[in-house]
Amino acid sequence: MFSEFSFALTLRGESERLHDIGIVSLAGRLVLNQLKKHNINPESEFKTIYRKAKPIDIEKWKEAIALEKNTMIESRQIAADLKLNMKIGDVEYQGDKTKAIFYYIADDRVDFRQLIKILADRFHIRIEMKQIGARQEAGRIGGIGSCGRQLCCSTWMSNFVSVTTTAARYQELSLNPQKLAGQCCKLKCCLNYEVDAYIDERKDFPSSEVAIITTNGKAFHQKTDVFRRLMWYTIGDANSLDMIPIPVEKVKEYLEANKRGEKVELDVAAETESNQEKEIDFSQVVGQDSLTRFDNTKRKKKKKKQNRQGRDNNNWRNNRANNENNQDNSVD
Repeated sequence: MFSEFSFALTLRGESERLHDIGIVSLAGRLVLNQLKKHNINPESEFKTIYRKAKPIDIEKWKEAIALEKNTMIESRQIAADLKLNMKIGDVEYQGDKTKAIFYYIADDRVDFRQLIKILADRFHIRIEMKQIGARQEAGRIGGIGSCGRQLCCSTWMSNFVSVTTTAARYQELSLNPQKLAGQCCKLKCCLNYEVDAYIDERKDFPSSEVAIITTNGKAFHQKTDVFRRLMWYTIGDANSLDMIPIPVEKVKEYLEANKRGEKVELDVAAETESNQEKEIDFSQVVGQDSLTRFDNTKRKKKKKKQNRQGRDNNNWRNNRANNENNQDNSVD
C-alpha cells in the first residue's frame, strides 16, 4: 500500500470518521521490520488512505499544530481553576482541527467530566483525554540526556521496561538518585542495557558479603571492577580508604583457606603494586597548549613578504638606472 508513494509524501487518512494527515517515512523491507518491532500484524486492517493531501490540507494541518502550545497552556489553567490533581503534559490536534488529544499525568483517579465540557466549549473541538506515565511524557517532550544524545524514549524506544536499583548494584554504580534519575525523575532506562553482560561476568565471583580473615585482621569488601576481575578490600576498619585490589581467583583461594580454618597472609604492597592501574601520561604534541602558536609564523610570513617586495623594488630601480646609463652612452 505504501510502496506506491515516495518517502516525503503527505497522505490524508481516515480515523474514527475524522480526517488526519500522515507522512510516509519508510518503504520496502524496513516497514516489515518496524511492524514486527511494534508487534503489529502485517495482515491486519489498516486505516483507509484514499488520496494525496492537497496544499489546503497541509496548511490546515500546520495551523492545527500551531494551536497546540497555547491550547496546552490554557487547559492547564482551566484544570488548576477546577482544582484537579492532574498535569496536562501535551496536546495533539488532528489534521482537520476537529479533534484534540490531551495527554495528562495523575497519581490517582481524576473526574474530568466538567473539564471536558469546559474545554469543548472553549476550543469548539472534540476532546479525548489520555493518561500517560512520566516516561511517556519525557518521550513526547524530548530532550538531551546526560550522555549528550537525544533521549532514547523520544527516538527509538517503543516499550518501557521497569528499572530497579538492582541493575545499578550489579554494575557497581553509585546509588545517587540525582545521577541515576533521568529527565522523567525515574531511573534511567539505559541502566538495563548492559546489566545482562555484568550478570554473566559475575557468575563465578565470590560473595562480597564474606570478609577475608588475614593475619592482620579481617578484610572487608569495598568495591568490584567486574571486567578487570578485581575486588578491593580494606583491612581492619570497614570505612578505611586504603583499599587493596585482589584478583577474583586469589579471593577464592583466600576464602577456601578461611573455610579450612587458616588465616591468610596478605602482602599489601605486592598486591597493590601488581594490580595498580597504569597512569596515562600527558605528552605535549606540536605545542597544542599554546594559543599563540600560529602568531609568530604569520609575522614571519609578513616580514618575508615585505622583504621580497623591498628587494623587487630595489632591483627595478637598479635596472631602470642601468638602462638610462646605457641610453646616455649610446647617444654620446
